[in-house]
Amino acid sequence: MSYIHELPGWPNLRWNDEQLAKPLAAVRHRQGRLIGRMEALGFPLREEAVLHALTEDVLKSSEIEGEVLDKDQVRSSIARRLGMDISGLVPADRHVEGVVEMMLDATQSYAEPLTTERLFGWHAALFPTGRSGMSRIAVGTWRDDATGPMQVVSGPIGRERVHYEAPAAERLEAEMAKFLDWFHSADPDPVLKAGIAHFWFVTIHPFDDGNGRIARAIADMSLARAEGMAQRFYSMSAQIRTERNDYYDMLETTQKGDLDITRWLLWFIACLDRAFDGSEAILAHVMSKARTWDKLAGQKLNERQITMIHRLLDGFEGKLVSSKWAKLAKTSPDTALRDITDLVERGILVKDPAGGRSTSYSLAPEVSDPHSRSA
Repeated sequence: MSYIHELPGWPNLRWNDEQLAKPLAAVRHRQGRLIGRMEALGFPLREEAVLHALTEDVLKSSEIEGEVLDKDQVRSSIARRLGMDISGLVPADRHVEGVVEMMLDATQSYAEPLTTERLFGWHAALFPTGRSGMSRIAVGTWRDDATGPMQVVSGPIGRERVHYEAPAAERLEAEMAKFLDWFHSADPDPVLKAGIAHFWFVTIHPFDDGNGRIARAIADMSLARAEGMAQRFYSMSAQIRTERNDYYDMLETTQKGDLDITRWLLWFIACLDRAFDGSEAILAHVMSKARTWDKLAGQKLNERQITMIHRLLDGFEGKLVSSKWAKLAKTSPDTALRDITDLVERGILVKDPAGGRSTSYSLAPEVSDPHSRSA
């Protein structure tokens, strides 16, 4: 089995401009319309949309690799770093802070050069303890293959399936120099460059771990350059997470093919187009939240109540019971119950149908339903 990086002519990747022209033009047009719609929003709604999209991007890029981060920590870390004033900020552990730091550096400083040192910094941020799970890894430097060739494998021990084997470590310095020189060139179109860079970087696989997340961050950087703005209104990683099996299959097929990566680029452009569908959901979400707070205007709510209503509007996981309220709001059970009872009496919360040992609560339909009429 030979891999694309073993072929004569690597890394001179090629693609069929004629096949890509129509889908690329369509996705660029849609990209422009999306930016126009979002820029027409008022600043608070636009800020909320950016926070939602960036949170999804960080969460889903990690989920693709099988790592689940705490949503509240991610959201709070992003909000703090962007200077956003939101309710219910929570402390984030250093791993979450590192993942957020990498993603924001890629998207907020998209115009800055991508250098070896910058990549090393991203890698160090992803692995602040110098470990990936229980294993110690080389951090902030290229891999050395001391334990054998870098392989992407699946399956139980003894019956592993090798999906891909990366270039030998001795090639990495030269491989990455070529990649970075190309990335700083003027051509091709930035959306196309995002897809090429994503594939090229993950094919080199220069680090012991974190290659997929860094490849997606590089793609996001190129997409930000295509849009000429740091604000993000959609999440490519969230769409890739939805299509994870197809994503890995397409990568493997292309890495075992010839130097023509047209099929990969067609898939990448189509995936980006589907990611724009997610922006519609983000827009609907922030508009719904805005309508809810409009309905609650004039209500005298304490900070704990405001924080918990925000949590409910952002997709509260599980059932809201008084003990969970007390824990999340860092208050006593009696105070939590008083907060809840007050909201129930004002018609903001309702008791859920009986079930389980504890009474649970939800936002009243007339408060949370964007199509309901105000009383």
